Order: sequence, then structure tokens, then C-alpha cells
Amino acid sequence: MDEYEVVIVGSGFGALAAAKTLGKAGVKFSLISSTTEHLFQPLLYQAATGMISTGEIAPPIRRILAEYDSADVRLGRVVDVDPEGHVLTYTAAGSTRSIRYGRLIVATGATQAYFGHDEFRDRTFALKTVDDAIALREQILSCYEEAHLTSDIDAKRELLSFVVVGAGATGVELAGQIRDLAHRYFAASFPDITPDDVAVTLVDGVKDVLPAYGGRLSKYARAKLERSGVEVVTGAMVTDIADDTVTIKDVDTKDVRTIAAKTVIWSAGVQASALAATIAERTGCETDRAGRLLIHDDLTVGSASDIFAIGDVTSLNSLPGQSPIAMQQGRHAAKMITGKVKAGTPFRYVDKGSMSIVGRFSAVARLFGKVDIAGPIAWVLWLAVHLMYMVGFRNRYVAVVSWLSSYIGDRRPHFQYTDKWIDQIELVEPEVERAAA
Repeated sequence: MDEYEVVIVGSGFGALAAAKTLGKAGVKFSLISSTTEHLFQPLLYQAATGMISTGEIAPPIRRILAEYDSADVRLGRVVDVDPEGHVLTYTAAGSTRSIRYGRLIVATGATQAYFGHDEFRDRTFALKTVDDAIALREQILSCYEEAHLTSDIDAKRELLSFVVVGAGATGVELAGQIRDLAHRYFAASFPDITPDDVAVTLVDGVKDVLPAYGGRLSKYARAKLERSGVEVVTGAMVTDIADDTVTIKDVDTKDVRTIAAKTVIWSAGVQASALAATIAERTGCETDRAGRLLIHDDLTVGSASDIFAIGDVTSLNSLPGQSPIAMQQGRHAAKMITGKVKAGTPFRYVDKGSMSIVGRFSAVARLFGKVDIAGPIAWVLWLAVHLMYMVGFRNRYVAVVSWLSSYIGDRRPHFQYTDKWIDQIELVEPEVERAAA
């Protein structure tokens, strides 16, 4: 059985921050990931709307860690952990394998939560993976193509209706981008479809848009979205999604409303990854309602002092699920392992700020937890920070060119169908010809 000083499970921001810290210290470690890439998830909505390509936001993990001689990257899915034997079990290439660890860092992130309505999973579009972004991009394109061909007014209205559930950062950014597509991209490509034909509705059960900010920034974001043409419906819960119809109920008045929409995007809430339940059971760690591990202040889990958990798979001191937090946790855990920080040292998050794009040349930002900025300055800050966190010079250069052509111009350089979608069209054509015959 292979043995490593440290095994990291995951490939997100926290996992990579831990891996780089260990690599610089020369610690022998193995990183196990269920995907081959490190996903820059905050930019997924830009890939879904054709602003940047998936390649720029999903560089290969092996390439990122190639500079560290002590690093080993494995593609697989972890299915079990034995804290007493220090053995981790994972599946890869159709077989089950085991690896022994000295310390374990769990950074498997979170998946989409549907609040007891798991049937919504098959009736909505999520935005958690590269495949999700591609599927949503092709859905938006196909809706416009079908709307261009139909003469049925009701069918056209339904095809051009988009409902985004969840008024957090992803929902707000996505709703704004879909409106921007209608105004500045599709208006030139489809002369028979005007921006007024496109309806975008943002729905959330809470009262505020971007509730993590609150106050002036939330009000600014709401006003900006409404001016762009997004209908913002807060304080309303989605109770049903069926037959291309979304049913919502006002939490105060209990009034019920239905919205006919061909595309429903779900970005409300998260659920801890499946591995969290296994870790909780094996270590006696408690979890919250979302299945996240209620870790100790030093990031250790339950009764296991040699197992750390970081990022979205955890809950600690009400910290939000943001990449800067996961990165700082990853470095903190790695420094305790290398001895640069004393074992048992509580994690302290240094809040350098958070930000979210609302629309073209418009964003909100809260710096150091107390300085609020909104408008073009916040937008420039958002671009600069996200550019800095991208991996590799080429990705940064391509992102700048893509942003310039999208924000200043009216182009979407990466808005196209994949070969998979084209293959589906070619499969349908023979069936249509046979039916006609």
C-alpha cells in the first residue's frame, strides 16, 4: 500500500492552497480528485454565457502541481476513511484502491441543495461544474434558435423566459448576464427578437438581493438589476417546477403565482459533498442541516486530531462559503502539518473583502469587512482580483481579451454549440425525414 505524509481530497481553492504550501515545504503528499481540473467556480457563469472558455477556468491539476517534486496527483473518488488505521479507500479506473496517510485534509466542497425537492434536480440547470456551464450555454442558445423559428406567440414567450432561483452572488451575476445577452449580443444576431421579448426573473425566499451584504449594497444590486430589465421577486419560495412552469408562493401573503419558463436555473443553497457523511460517521463529528462538518477551531474533525476539513464541506463560526476562506484554511492546516504553526492553533479568518458583479461596469464590494463600494470602481476591483486568482499567464491574457470584447464590445467569443449538441441535431434529422416519408 502506498503511503504519504499527507493526503488531500479535493481540487478546489482550499485543496490547492494546502497542496502548494506542502509542496513548497517538500512534504510528500498525494492529492486525490474526482476531476482532472481545478475549477475556478466563481467564473462558471461567464463560461455559461460565452464570455470566457471553460479552458481558462479549469486548468489541469497535474500541470499546476508539476513544479513540486513531492506531489502525487491521483484521479479517483474517495469512498471510505479508516481514522484508526490511517487508511483511505478510493475508486479509480474501475477498481477499489487504498492509500495510507499520516495526515488527511478533506476539501471536497459542496453540491447543490434542493431543500427537500430532489425532483427539481432533473427539471433545472445547476452551475457547479464545467458540464453544467456547457449545458446551460447550449440551452440558452437553443431557446433563441427555437424562438426564432416558431410563429406561436405563447411558445416564443416561454422559450425566452428565464427563471433564476437564488439571489446570492451566482444568481445575481447570472441574471444580469442573461439580460446583457439580450441587449447586446442576441439583439444583433436575431433581428426578430428584441430585448423586450426576453424575460428574466430572479426569485429568492429571503427579502434581500445578495443577503450576505445587506443594507446599501443589497439595495444597489436590486436597483441595478431592475433597471437592466430583471424582475426581482424576493420573499417568495419556489413550491413546484413542472411542465415548464415555476410555481412560487409569497412567504408573507401566501399568494401563489406561476411563471411559464423553458429554462430554470437553480442556484439556491448548498449541500455538503457525500464524503462529509462518511467522515462524520467515522470520527463522530456533528453536522449541520446542510450536512457540513461542524469542525473544531483548529480545523480538525470530531475525535480525529490528524484529519482536517476545510472549505465548503465545513461549517465554522458562521463563515460563508467563499474561496478566500477555503484558501486561508488550506494554508493554515498545511502550516500546522509542517510545524510552521503550532498544532491546535485556532483558525482566524482575515477578511480582505468580498465582491460580486451585478452588471456591465457595475459591481458591489465590501473591503476588510467594513468599507462598502458600489459601481464601476467595484467592478474594476472585481476584475483585478479574479484575474490575480486565475492560474497561468496565458489564462489571464485570454481572460483580459475576452472581457474587453464582451464588456466593451458586443461579442461573446466562446458562445457556440459543442460537437455533442451538433451530433444530436444530426441524429434527429434522419428521424424527421423518416416521419415525413
